[in-house]
Amino acid sequence: MNTAYPGEPWRLAGEAYVSVWAVPLGALPRVSDVVTPHTVGGRAVVVTAWIDYTPPGQLSYHELLAVVAVRHGRSPAGSITEIWVDSETSLRGGRALWGIPKELATFHLDRTGDVTVSAATPSEWIASATFVPKGPSGPATRARFSVIQSVGGLPLVSPVLARVRPRPASATWTVNPDGPLGYLGGRRPLVSVHLRDARLLFGRR
Repeated sequence: MNTAYPGEPWRLAGEAYVSVWAVPLGALPRVSDVVTPHTVGGRAVVVTAWIDYTPPGQLSYHELLAVVAVRHGRSPAGSITEIWVDSETSLRGGRALWGIPKELATFHLDRTGDVTVSAATPSEWIASATFVPKGPSGPATRARFSVIQSVGGLPLVSPVLARVRPRPASATWTVNPDGPLGYLGGRRPLVSVHLRDARLLFGRR
């Protein structure tokens, strides 16, 4: 299997199913020492996303990630704490280029009715979720943010440019309470959204 990965930046396309959570700071299991979580009332902001990367992007694969909002001047930024993909190429590239701690998992995505997604490793089930889109998609929206990871004990700041068409959604999550996302177990997301026609430019030019 060819596991050579593109150099940065990666140009990716697809769609995402996103939920935003408020989690007590002390409940977060792992946050790098090189970043400081952004908190509101003692709670950290955690964003989870199921992403289906497709052509015309450079790579095609599925992904589940959790990212904690962190302080970075006035610019929005986050640090990825948990992430799984079903692509060895994506795993190797993410680790080598940006220090993103990608692991391998198997994904199931069903769009026959409400959108259902699930992920598991060979040793454990991680999580599953059902997303129900609500109403029409909005106009294309552009966003700019940074992903900050620890590389050699120092922060590596990687810029991300995104263009998406957001669509409101509701989401019901089921999380393995003993798994790596167990800190989300028993919690409800504050808001969820379906991001259609996504285009991402990840990394430095």
